[in-house]
Amino acid sequence: MLGAHNQIACNNIQTLFLQRKISIRPFTSKTRICTAASVISGSSVTHKTWSPLSMEKPLSKALLETDAWKVIPGKFGRFGGKYVPETLITSLKQLENEFNFVLQDTAFQGELSTALREYVGRETPLYFAERLTNHYKDENGEGPEIYLKREDLNHMGAHKINNAIAQVMIAKRMGRKSVVAATGAGQHGVATAAACAKLGLECTVYMGTDDTEKQSSKSNVLLMNLLGAQVKGVNGSFKDASSEAIRGWVGDLERSYYLCGTVVGPHPCPSMVREFQSVIGKETRRQAMEKWGGKPEVLIACVGSGSNALGLFNEFIKDEEVRLIGVEAAGFGLDSGRHSATLSRGEVGVYHGAMTYLLQDEEGQILGPHSIGVGKIFAYFVLKQKHIKSCTYRLEYPGVGPEISFLKDSGRAEFYTATDHEAVDAYKRLCRLEGIFPALEASHALAFLDKLCPTLPNGAKVVVNCSGHGYKDAATVFNYQQQPQ
Repeated sequence: MLGAHNQIACNNIQTLFLQRKISIRPFTSKTRICTAASVISGSSVTHKTWSPLSMEKPLSKALLETDAWKVIPGKFGRFGGKYVPETLITSLKQLENEFNFVLQDTAFQGELSTALREYVGRETPLYFAERLTNHYKDENGEGPEIYLKREDLNHMGAHKINNAIAQVMIAKRMGRKSVVAATGAGQHGVATAAACAKLGLECTVYMGTDDTEKQSSKSNVLLMNLLGAQVKGVNGSFKDASSEAIRGWVGDLERSYYLCGTVVGPHPCPSMVREFQSVIGKETRRQAMEKWGGKPEVLIACVGSGSNALGLFNEFIKDEEVRLIGVEAAGFGLDSGRHSATLSRGEVGVYHGAMTYLLQDEEGQILGPHSIGVGKIFAYFVLKQKHIKSCTYRLEYPGVGPEISFLKDSGRAEFYTATDHEAVDAYKRLCRLEGIFPALEASHALAFLDKLCPTLPNGAKVVVNCSGHGYKDAATVFNYQQQPQ
């Protein structure tokens, strides 16, 4: 147990997270956690004494099969947790209790199933991409079969609505009158605003000025306003909007509900989003049995913070014969320093209430990575004096979900990267071969097929999560092509 002095110090650190947007970087050569008072020096946090935690990996097959790693709610091995001030503990506990109740409540589950079917438009197709499959066949006409899980066909054009509608239903059950959310490019904000409009709750969406100025995001701001939401601009990017949204929620805990759009933050937020997105994988299992009488050999999803990846992966975590592959954004290349590859180049720290992998410097300051994907960064190009200048925006979130971090350390999932150039090529390829516009985020997963397909046996079943539509990204792709390569 922490002493009173240490508890006060830890609470002060959490306040600093919100005010100065920093992370704890609790390790040297091994992951470590603070067990004594921390000393705040400037905008960084230093620690006087440490207690090392084990970094042994991978986890055994038996451990994964028994769910022993989930015994402590909200902990995924060494990741996750609830690193928040005492003022939030009661609210988070109430939320956890309500979440656990609705999981077993037949009335809620029936209402949610109806909303997903009649409002969201589920189930989404598991689409056989025949021409894309033929593209990857070798000279002998052999190769894997590629299927797309069409989350782009959901109401609002992405997977975000799966979680938004469920959590707004919970907010209404809890008697909350207002929903607070943060959004980057706007997809989560639009989904939340739509769910609030349907269920009659007030909605406030915080959005970084870096994002509201993007051409692709302006239409989403308009959509949120039309849906009745109040959009509040915050100086900075998505991580700044997230901090401001949390502050807004903390100031009105009895009336408002903070709706997290991805698998990050303190418990129970990551588990809730994972659960409500897991419909993606459940449908995939059932559809695969109907189409070919078995399971996929490989599942692929892009990884920003991880909601669409966990939505697909969660159903198959215990099926060790099914490969789980996440693809991060390598931006201009891993060695360029301009990327969003948190799992490839990040280190463990605590941010926004949970321990996970983060992109941070030696003092624990959050770094601003790069990628062409709107969910990570929107790149545009300015033609001036016959020179093309590359202008970039920051990563929507500087880390990944704690369960994604666990899947990396346990060895259960594999993680790779795709560059901006590879993602744009994959975007254009799917447009021309299948007549489908994939989101640039999902295009990173599609890009990895170039490297994966030659290694797979003939007829192997591969499912790629097409997490959203890419109409919003057409201008980005066009402008990217105008830049000298």
